[in-house]
This record gives sequence, structure tokens and C-alpha cells, in this order.
Amino acid sequence: MKISLAQQNYHIGNFESNTAKIISAIKQAKEEDADLVLFSELCVCGYPPRDFVEFSDFINKCYKAIDEIKQHADTIAVLIGSPARNPNIEGKELFNAAFFLYEKEIKAEIHKTLLPTYDVFDEYRYFEPAYDWKVVEFKGKRLAITICEDIWNLGDNPLYRICPMDALIQQKPDIMLNISASPFDYTHHEDRKATIKLNVLKYKLPMFYCNTVGSQTEIVFDGASLVFDKDGNLCRFLPMFKESFETVVVNDDGTIDAPIIERAEYLPAAELQISEFQPELNIKMVHEALLLGICDYFKKMGFTKAILGSSGGIDSAVVLALACEALGNENVRAILMPSPYSSEHSVKDAEQLSKNLNNPYDIIRINTIYEDFLKTLKPVFNDLPFSVAEENIQSRTRGNLLMAIANKFGYILLNTSNKSELATGYGTLYGDMAGGLSVLGDCYKTQIFELAKYLNRDKEIIPNNILTKAPSAELRPDQKDTDSLPEYEMLDNILYQYIERRLGPAEIKAMGFHAATVDRVLKLVNTNEYKRNQFCPIIRISEKAFGVGRRVPIVGKYLS
Repeated sequence: MKISLAQQNYHIGNFESNTAKIISAIKQAKEEDADLVLFSELCVCGYPPRDFVEFSDFINKCYKAIDEIKQHADTIAVLIGSPARNPNIEGKELFNAAFFLYEKEIKAEIHKTLLPTYDVFDEYRYFEPAYDWKVVEFKGKRLAITICEDIWNLGDNPLYRICPMDALIQQKPDIMLNISASPFDYTHHEDRKATIKLNVLKYKLPMFYCNTVGSQTEIVFDGASLVFDKDGNLCRFLPMFKESFETVVVNDDGTIDAPIIERAEYLPAAELQISEFQPELNIKMVHEALLLGICDYFKKMGFTKAILGSSGGIDSAVVLALACEALGNENVRAILMPSPYSSEHSVKDAEQLSKNLNNPYDIIRINTIYEDFLKTLKPVFNDLPFSVAEENIQSRTRGNLLMAIANKFGYILLNTSNKSELATGYGTLYGDMAGGLSVLGDCYKTQIFELAKYLNRDKEIIPNNILTKAPSAELRPDQKDTDSLPEYEMLDNILYQYIERRLGPAEIKAMGFHAATVDRVLKLVNTNEYKRNQFCPIIRISEKAFGVGRRVPIVGKYLS
């Protein structure tokens, strides 16, 4: 049997575009004489649609798209994902479903069983789990069709009490098909591949796994669709971070007509957790994910031009370089806004960076504006000593100027804060925390240095002085980040243990970190949730990003 995988980038709620893409891929599959073509989870409407599925009109448009697509499923079978109505009074009104189309009809409707409700997922909020499990018979083959999470309930500590494939295997299927919307994080690729391989080794069947690609606000999907033969050998690996199409022949004996890319090995568990923070880990993937996040945010929102504050520091330098690569250097405007405490070398570094990137930039000194603020506030401040209030006036002045220019010329402001700063509250609300999209909000400071090195892999884009000087907000004389925070190598590792691994203070201290430092850092994280709650969307590249995937109370006493 010839099976095609259509790894595509969808736009949530853009039914016309999504349908056109699907129909185009069906035509390509026909040209390649495929018997069946697979698309990804909820491809008709885009994933995750979230509360859009609560609108009847949205679901009506899903069914209208299915009706249009099935007219092209005449001589070829098509497997697509879409919400489906639940005819039963009991339970949720919708299923997360796969529709098997053939001969211009819906031949089967398969419902997702395991509905993830963790991290960025909230599927049980909307969908009812499957009531039953049946193979689909097609051209003499029995197909076991599952949807994303349905194949993830393996290992020594399963999250769910049932496993759909355990029911389907009783019906003696020949092939496993899984349509998925599995997000990227820089530790997840091997974990995902291991999980799919474990399914193949357990059930002794070939697996066709079709994942979506593209960025949806903060969530990046990397594609990387896979085909395994019945012995667990990887035979096809579609590219990461771009649309792709492959047609593969599966033989009657479960072998695949394709060279083996990676031979099967015994895997004791699907979870491959990293205990020590490694800022350089998969930095090339992180780079590609951030580029895709920027590109799709602008393209799908209809924006073309970006603006950001360029300080001469490492964070704004990396954001500027990434934005120029993603959007084109002519579409990214840098604004340099030195204050009385800005060092002259920072201004020169920021200028040199824009010259290296050949992007437009302006210098707007804020000294006069800052002095006017201080003069206006003097009667109220009552000659109290210089403090964070005066520091933040500078930051908020910059935010105001950036937003004014953005409004005037139709730019989107890119935020330059990093995860280390956001975690500890080392940022100014309505100042340097302003923006429409956070590019580096899920990257720790030490990761950003690794990103900078990667960006400079072929030539010096980011000036070497930016890489070597001590990080500083430059809001008071001789200021350094380490005046307020531990060294970033230590800080990032503590934050990683607490945020990504969810370890408690005693466990982190047992790893050798200074007890008082651990207590201080965790207190900073928990007392600054109010700031993060007002922050813009963050491109997610880790297994636990700030935003929709991490929900903690603002008013809470734990570790604070």
C-alpha cells in the first residue's frame, strides 16, 4: 500500500486556506499513485483552536470544509482531523476526531481517547473521550488509527488508565496510523521518536506518524513526521520546521520500501529527561524554532515590520539578528535610546550591530525626557534617595517611545526580555517588558549567549564586545546584573530545576546549590508572577515555558 504524509502549516480558523492546502496535497498524492494520504490532528481548523470550538458557527465551518475535501477523496482515501459533534446527550458536545474519507464519503469517524490536560494542552475542557475503538478496513488492510496523545500512554508510569492500541490490537490490524499536533521543545524530539518506536516494538506493526508544522502564537510545531517498519526501524524522517510531503510504500509483511535511517534498539522508557541544564543543547533547533515563531506570528497576523529597542546588550542583539533573518533586515527597525547612565561603548556596539545587519536604526537620547520626569516628580518624591523608581522611569520612557513609533508606522514591538529575567522579576512593567511578541522569553540568559555564538558561526554578526562584556541594565552608575542576581550559570541551573523539572527547594539544595541562594531565587520566581501575568506571548522552546503552559497563582504564599 502506498501512503502519503502531508506535513503542513495551518492557520487557526482560516478554513479557506487550510482546505486549499489539504486539497492541493490530495492532488499531489494522486499524482504519486498513493492509496491513502494522511494529514495532521485538527488540520481542518488548525491546532489548538481553544475556545473557538465553543462557537457553533466555527464547527459548522469545519463540517463545510470536510464536505468540500471529501469531493476530492474519490479514488484515494484521505485521513484528516477535525472537531466532530457528539450525538449523545451525555458528555461534552464535541470529539477530537479523525475523518476517513473515500469514494466521496465519510467511511469512518475515529475519536481521540486520551485528552491531554497539562502544560499547553487543555483538551478535556472541550472534548469527550472516545467510547469505542474499531479498526478501519481499506483495500484489504486493517488500519489502527489513533490521534496524537493516544500513543503516549506507555512506560512505567502511564498518565491514563487505558491505552487505545491495546483495544485495537485485538482486532488484528496491519498498520498503525497516527495524526498528531505535537509541539516542539528542544528536549522533545528524541522523546517523541522513542515513544513512537516503543509503540512499534510493542505491537509489531509499522507506524505512519504525521505531525503538523508551523507556529500558532506561542506554540511551535516542528513537523518531523516519521515512518517506522514493523521491527522498529526508522525508515522516513520528514524535515523539521518546514512543510513537506512524502509517499512511502508499506509491504504486506510490514516492511517499508525505503532505506533504514536508524535501526531499532531496546528503549527502557519513553521519557528522556535531562537532569542538568545544558544551555548549548540543540541550539540549532532552538534557532530554527524562534525563526519560525517570528515568521508565522507576523505572516498569520498580517504584519510585515518589526521594531525593538537596541541597547548594545546581548538580548536585544540576538532578537535583532533573529528578526532580520526572519523578516528581512529592511523590515526591522532598531531604536537606540541612551540615558545618562548608558556607556558610550554600548551605543557604539548597538550601532555596529545594525551596520553588520544592514537594518535601519535611529538614536534617540532620553536624557532630556528623563530630566523632565524628575523635575515634574520632584515635589512628590520629596528629595528621597535615588532608587528603583528613577531607574524604571528610564525603562518606561523607552517603552513609550518605542510604542509611539510603532503606532505611527505600523510596527510590531518585539520584546527582548529573557527567561532568567522574567523568572526573577528583573524587568520593568510597561517599560522593557512591553511588546507584542516575546522572542527570547523562554530562553535563559546562558542559552542566549549560545544562540549568539551560533548566529556568529560563519562571520561576526553580533560584535564580540557584546559577547564578552558583563550584562547590565545601565539604569544607574556602574550597574551590573550580578548586583541583583546570582551569576547566570548558577541562576539558570537553579531556575531550570525549579521551573522545568519542578523540583522543590530541598531537592535543589541537595544538588549542591547554596541554601540561601536557592531560597532567594525561588522566592523571586513566585513573588513576580504578577509581572509575568501581564506579559506578551512568549515563543515556546522548552518543556515548561511561562504563559499558558504554566499556571500558578499570583496571590499565593508558597515559597514566597
